[in-house]
Amino acid sequence: MHRAGFLRGHGRGEPLASGKGLGGAMRRGPCFIVPPHIIESIARNGSSRQKARAFAAIAASERIRGRREALGLLPRGLHPACAEKQRTVFDAQNRTQPPYRLARREGARPTKDVAVNEAFDGAGSTFDLFEKAFERCSIDGRGLALQSVVHFATFFDNAFWDGAQMVYGDGDGDLFGRFTASVDVIGHELTHGVTQYEAGLEYYGQPGALNESFSDVFGSLVRQRLLGQAADEADWLIGAALLTKNVEGVALRSMKAPGTAYDDDVLGKDPQPAHMRDFVKTTKDNGGVHINSGIANRAFFEAATRIGGRAWEKPGRIWYEALNEGLKPHSSFADAARVTAAAARKLYGAGGKEEKAVTAAWKAVGVRPATR
Repeated sequence: MHRAGFLRGHGRGEPLASGKGLGGAMRRGPCFIVPPHIIESIARNGSSRQKARAFAAIAASERIRGRREALGLLPRGLHPACAEKQRTVFDAQNRTQPPYRLARREGARPTKDVAVNEAFDGAGSTFDLFEKAFERCSIDGRGLALQSVVHFATFFDNAFWDGAQMVYGDGDGDLFGRFTASVDVIGHELTHGVTQYEAGLEYYGQPGALNESFSDVFGSLVRQRLLGQAADEADWLIGAALLTKNVEGVALRSMKAPGTAYDDDVLGKDPQPAHMRDFVKTTKDNGGVHINSGIANRAFFEAATRIGGRAWEKPGRIWYEALNEGLKPHSSFADAARVTAAAARKLYGAGGKEEKAVTAAWKAVGVRPATR
């Protein structure tokens, strides 16, 4: 039996380096796809069974946070040139602690387990986006092997990147289905790893909302690229495949129209603002990281549709450049507006269509670029 732990090896089986602490993006624990306000709403408004499962999910999440350790960052150049994907999927068999059963590895045929195959394929689609569109070799840029764990816990309503691997619950079957079903969710969570290795956006307040937004951006781009959609053809929804027919809603979030993704007696109403005038000041959810990310999400949607074409090309390249070269752990929305405009100018020329589109996009959501 193969063992998979929450802080398992880096790259092709090497142990994680120690020494340097991880950037602020991961100091506050793993980044979950379903925000706490939804889980809390289920715990308040759900049926007895839904409440019990929500409380179990909260307890499991707290245990996960409690056992996080500081991960080290490997120095650049440790890995060889990017040549191939290295994916492994483990089956937790509804446990929350290893050992987990090896279910599929690179080169193996698809299994009869849909969740295993979805996790495997979704990791591959995310790898392909970053490699083909941005010349990035895996999540860390140095060939990190992509490890996933499926069937985590029982009726677990979430998925998360724990700093070393992806972990997926099966959902409760009543409100949420399996969390491997949305490739944009897979792309979202794996992008937390990219942010971890690059800008290191602190997971609190505006930097945390940017952290969440960048994950939504690239998660959406994974799906759009897989479907071959242009910006004006995409639905710009995150987690559309997660909600069951019992939920009054279309997804977890809408990048096109933040605040409209769901309005449900159990889940509550989507609280995301689309403009800075509606910015939510709260101490919950790490300062509203899943809520206020709607503002930055709308900014990317505006930029992508103004530029036109396939969003993983020019708009995605601009946001990727900003994440890698300009943003810092404590960057604000205003910093993001300045840095993305600078990236557009660097990549496509001063005063060009791309820079104007990015500037107009942030203006549309009420964000003024920061001055140095």
